[in-house]
Amino acid sequence: MTLIDFYVLQKDALQDQRLFACRLIEKAVRQGNRVMVATKDENESLALDEQLWSFRPDAFVPHALFGDERAALAPVLISHLQDDGDHHDVLVNLRLKLPEQFSRFQRLAEIVIQEPAVLANSRKSYAFFKERGYPINTHKLG
Repeated sequence: MTLIDFYVLQKDALQDQRLFACRLIEKAVRQGNRVMVATKDENESLALDEQLWSFRPDAFVPHALFGDERAALAPVLISHLQDDGDHHDVLVNLRLKLPEQFSRFQRLAEIVIQEPAVLANSRKSYAFFKERGYPINTHKLG
């Protein structure tokens, strides 16, 4: 059963959500995981792609956008369209809606910021997981 982690940030900017996602993705890859990142749209996919190159001067997180010829080789795949069947370890969800394929992943990370639409959807997702008996961890961050 998929382990669900809610990371609750006390910030309200999408930039903060993406920055935390970069740190989380880097940690997951260092631990040997393949990561799928579900983004809302093409602009967010491109912004995260850029931020993964620059969020820390000494960081290198190999990644690709869905459809890129390197996507099969990259431990991190960013997609606003669909998922990739080769990634089963960690799903980082940056969408407002829960991706349908979430249950085939070992872990799901929901990054919550203090923005009304994100909070409302996170509450809905939390209730969905709790009702179905998924193991849930909530991490309240500064």
